[in-house]
Amino acid sequence: KRGFSVLRFNFRGVGRSQGDYDHGVGELSDAASALDWMQTHNPNAPAVWIGGFSFGAWISMQLLMRRPEIAGFISIAPPANMYDFSFLAPCPSSGIIIHGDKDVLVPRRDIKKLVEKLQAQKGITIDYDEIPDADHFFEGHQDTLMRSVDAYLDMRLNGEDEED
Repeated sequence: KRGFSVLRFNFRGVGRSQGDYDHGVGELSDAASALDWMQTHNPNAPAVWIGGFSFGAWISMQLLMRRPEIAGFISIAPPANMYDFSFLAPCPSSGIIIHGDKDVLVPRRDIKKLVEKLQAQKGITIDYDEIPDADHFFEGHQDTLMRSVDAYLDMRLNGEDEED
């Protein structure tokens, strides 16, 4: 398997991160800076991917639209009922959306509407996985969530290896 680097960070004001919530403006800038840092420290990386959870999924999808080098995305529990995702027209790369079927913060109908809108676009493939009995935070279902992410990455990366 090809090795890869991962950077996970908290947005401003979350955990031990400094600063205050900035309604998405500063957080998008933070995500872009994190991506810049990763690219500087991994100049020979064959691909760039982005992922996010909940609010982070909304931010990561905005970054996806601004950075053409991003080859794929993993969007976990995107808050399609709270934030406007209409900027994903057209969505520039393929990815997966993962949702818990017991998520009461983001109803299934809102996720399905987003998935169907993206799946209708040409030139990309949007996968969707619904984790049974999982809430918005995948409490008690993190292992299942990680298996979903791992399976998707294996499928995508193995497919890319065949093209090399």
